[in-house]
Amino acid sequence: MSVDLRISASDLLCNHKFGVFSSLHSYLWRIFWNVTRIQCHHTLGKRKKNPRHYWLEKQDCTFFTRKEILRLHGRYHEMAPNVVPMDYTKDPDVKLPMQLIINMPELKENPFKERIVESFSEDGEGSLSFNDFVDMFSVLSEMAPRELKAIYAFKIYDFNTDNFICKADLEKTLNKLTREELTAEEITLVCEKVIEEADMDGDGKLGFADFENMISKAPDFLSTFHIRI
Repeated sequence: MSVDLRISASDLLCNHKFGVFSSLHSYLWRIFWNVTRIQCHHTLGKRKKNPRHYWLEKQDCTFFTRKEILRLHGRYHEMAPNVVPMDYTKDPDVKLPMQLIINMPELKENPFKERIVESFSEDGEGSLSFNDFVDMFSVLSEMAPRELKAIYAFKIYDFNTDNFICKADLEKTLNKLTREELTAEEITLVCEKVIEEADMDGDGKLGFADFENMISKAPDFLSTFHIRI
């Protein structure tokens, strides 16, 4: 995964020192979307299944075709062929550990890979069932709607899972993006400016409405928030 930070955190800070902060929205967009690609709607596994139509029901619950779901099953199976059965019509109780998932080529270079997988994991611990696995890539597909992507993208950056993106969450985000190259003072400055710009209700943190409003100003959200597998 390539990282495009044409406006670096250092540039942003320098601009602020000279009283110019017009690039904030652009930088915020890169913080939240250019570096990561990502919990899902979790509709799979919550419907009663007719074994005769297993793959068709999977198709109905996702944004994939039957052929694409079968290809996803192949990828899931190849990570642990001795554990994952080829026949899924009986919906076996199989989960693959996080370590296998985050080493997929599509995720292994992503600085948020653990958070991505944790967010899609039904138990929140990082192990993914096949349903979780399909959910993850369904939300990351080009066909998933903005509203769905926004809901689960918000969860990725909510590190402490308190349903807000607070200063501590932003600090972790920046440290991951910059590989801890910024000083503590620089991190604090950027986080304060992010909250100042995006916090609509003035509570000092970003709720989902704040977050959704922020990404609504990013026209390339849908085109960048996806992974092809």
